[in-house]
Amino acid sequence: MSGQLALGMSGPGARIAGEAASYLQGLNPEQRAAVTAEDGPLLVLAGAGTGKTRVLTTRLAHILLTGRARPHEVLAVTFTNKAAREMVERVEGLIGRSVAGLWLGTFHAMGVRMLRAHAELVGLKPGFTILDADDQERLAKQIIQAAALDERRWPARALVAIIQRWKDRGYRPDQVPAVEVGDFALGKGIELYRAYQERLLTLNACDFGDLLLHGLTLLTGNPDLLAQYQRRFKAILVDEYQDTNVAQYLWLRLLAGGHKNITCVGDDDQSIYSWRGAEVGNILRFEQDFPGAAVIRLERNYRSTGHILAAASGVIARNRHRHGKTLWTEGEAGELVRVAGLWDDEEEARFVADEIEAWQRRGGKLTETAVLVRAGFQTRAFEERFIQVGLPYRVVGGPRFYERAEIRDAIAYFRVVCQPDDDLALERIINLPRRGIGESTLKALRTAARAAEVSLLQAARAMSQTDELPTRARNALVELIATFDRWRAELGEKSPRELAETILDESGYTAMWKAEHSPDAPGRLENLKELVKAVQEFDTLPGFLEHVSLVVENATEPDADLVTIMTLHGAKGLEFDNVFLAGWEEGLFPSQRAIDEGGTKALEEERRLAYVGMTRARRRLTISFAANRRIYNQWSSSVPSRFIDELPPEHIEHLHRNPATRPDLGSFLDDEPFRARSTSRFRTQRVEGAKLIEGRAEILQTRPVGRSGAFKTGERIFHPKFGYGRIEAIDGNKLDIAFEKSGRKKVIDSFVEPA
Repeated sequence: MSGQLALGMSGPGARIAGEAASYLQGLNPEQRAAVTAEDGPLLVLAGAGTGKTRVLTTRLAHILLTGRARPHEVLAVTFTNKAAREMVERVEGLIGRSVAGLWLGTFHAMGVRMLRAHAELVGLKPGFTILDADDQERLAKQIIQAAALDERRWPARALVAIIQRWKDRGYRPDQVPAVEVGDFALGKGIELYRAYQERLLTLNACDFGDLLLHGLTLLTGNPDLLAQYQRRFKAILVDEYQDTNVAQYLWLRLLAGGHKNITCVGDDDQSIYSWRGAEVGNILRFEQDFPGAAVIRLERNYRSTGHILAAASGVIARNRHRHGKTLWTEGEAGELVRVAGLWDDEEEARFVADEIEAWQRRGGKLTETAVLVRAGFQTRAFEERFIQVGLPYRVVGGPRFYERAEIRDAIAYFRVVCQPDDDLALERIINLPRRGIGESTLKALRTAARAAEVSLLQAARAMSQTDELPTRARNALVELIATFDRWRAELGEKSPRELAETILDESGYTAMWKAEHSPDAPGRLENLKELVKAVQEFDTLPGFLEHVSLVVENATEPDADLVTIMTLHGAKGLEFDNVFLAGWEEGLFPSQRAIDEGGTKALEEERRLAYVGMTRARRRLTISFAANRRIYNQWSSSVPSRFIDELPPEHIEHLHRNPATRPDLGSFLDDEPFRARSTSRFRTQRVEGAKLIEGRAEILQTRPVGRSGAFKTGERIFHPKFGYGRIEAIDGNKLDIAFEKSGRKKVIDSFVEPA
């Protein structure tokens, strides 16, 4: 009978036949045990690269083929539509027939299917509308306006994020605990939430959070309906259980509360999405929720080499709150994991580019190469270096650095300063941030500009002196034009960096993002800081804009051989032969902001993120850190991430790059006092240009140290990065130096020594 068992077949005979079926061949003992486990609660702890998807789909096929349930009696939940489609295809391939009627899809898809059938029980009609993100924000804006609140101080996007967080935790407006209220809108968050929900009912609509929240209301408020669904679903299977939020967890527990025949597959060591509601505690307490549950560990890895797995296991073992497991492989040990210490982030980008080019010369494919970073702003240095050396690349999970919305906005300001007739740039930012210049005013300006055959700014200058525009718009234009004139006059007076900072600050653009409470606001601010850093590398602001134009034009064919650049969060589920993990420094990774906000719990998630990054590599893994990183014109002396110290030394190779001219940063890792301290929480003291680290001022002792305050104009010096040069001017501890090969630079005196 093998793989041709009838769907209706059941009983011990069917199970025995099923165990000999062809679809079980090729499974290792642990995988086979997970697939053929008896009914009841089952937790499959599937480590990275251990065949999780195969186990889940084969178990679903096994349940159907052995007659434990028919397709319409099975609920299978995934996190993406792609995963759901693939599961259907695989199961149908295994059983040789359609699985029509199977409840298989994402949590939201299953939630809406249930809600459509019982909409009236939560005050909706079956044809209700599901709002997208833009609709949600517009509705939230209406609620804020109706409450007479300042939209600039309490933006709609922030309210949407707060409401979504409450819904992810399963809270209706009357259930939000006082500790969750916070200070948004002067503590009126719950009132706004209630008004938002009432408005949704009036519109016969719901948002994505409601698809599960209403589902909880349906099941908890209607015992007969709950019993009906508990009888219907004879088997429940859940993928990526470590990523479930509280609402999803409660929904699953209710549905499995009768027969308790639930299979959850996941890996607590890969729970990295708490920022979007995921609760790792769901998978950690599975055995408490379902006493007597079977737990099967999948630890045999089919992806990575032995050294990579051992290094990753050594790091993640430091987490206290986890189910214990250790990945292993029957494959080769492979190369040691390489750790490279570089002088600064630009040197890091050069190092990675050189390594990738060498890899390519040896026959490696760029498509099998990835650069993974903790924060989006880190991509700029790699993008620019790859463009310089001609390495084709793509940024996955987001736009390229110069294509990000906040960067385009900032550059639009710069363009108008440098080229007043740039109408497209002016239109982009004329009311950003909001300054009372609405669409009707902009339409009038366009009409006047076309009629007079002048630029938009010239038309605005003329109309601001007449009574044709509303008073508020006219006053706003007068102020904006005067501001642009002032910035333009400073083009030759201020350095490009100083002018860029002035524009972003005085325009209110930076303040706009600082006032924004949405989850992506901090990242946008970091990107703006990185933009200012990029501007500093150029002699003029127009020169920078020309450079940006060339960067943006560097398009590549979609099917070309490309290096992948992406964040660690975006890399989950992917794998590459050659992986670079960049920026492993305290404060950046682990993120100091995350630790400050979440403490030990956040640190453990950061460590899980490191584990995820390491296990993306199949053949070669390189970890890098920089001793110095410049953010918003401030040098930050960095120490290697504590995660580097947690790497098992027997699986690591420390790289030393060009020791004649570069600091021997690899020696940091062999410094016993440093290693002893690195297990504790480091704090980097940021002082412009100073290379000070708390309790360890000499940590950069391997670089040349100058005679602070003892240099003279005209003196020839040497800088470890820029080479030989001559001092042109001195301002305190800042030296203005004309370098022989690097041009004119301003540096700190402690970085140079007499030539």
